[in-house]
Amino acid sequence: MPAFRDFNFKLLVIEQLMYTDETLTPAFRIADCLKAKGIDQDPQTYAYENDLAFTVLDEARAHFEALEISTELLATVETLTVDGGLEVYQECAPVWDGEDDLFDIGSLDDLDLLPNLRLIEGVDDCGIGMSFDTDVLASRGITTD
Repeated sequence: MPAFRDFNFKLLVIEQLMYTDETLTPAFRIADCLKAKGIDQDPQTYAYENDLAFTVLDEARAHFEALEISTELLATVETLTVDGGLEVYQECAPVWDGEDDLFDIGSLDDLDLLPNLRLIEGVDDCGIGMSFDTDVLASRGITTD
């Protein structure tokens, strides 16, 4: 299975496959994960009361880091969306407000894993992470909006 180098880039891919295309299943829900551990609080209350606000919950990080995505499934990704309101972010950090660098993309090295990526939406409107070098993207046939 391909290995991602940038956890936050992987989250963009997971958003597309798990929550948009619904081809990477089952969909991860932090509430279900907490409930399985005997925690009946909603994720936001749990995060606040345990001083975990504005951080990726360990349960979510462990799940998404271990999640394997096949080469075949990665080849289906044609579009990624960069937006502070992604569902994957809410599953990772239920009270994240988008005002810090928690989900900033640090590297575009993982583009190699997405041979059919053609569009990254939201790059021009969202400040998440490193600047998406349009020359690098253009050289791969990827456009932004």
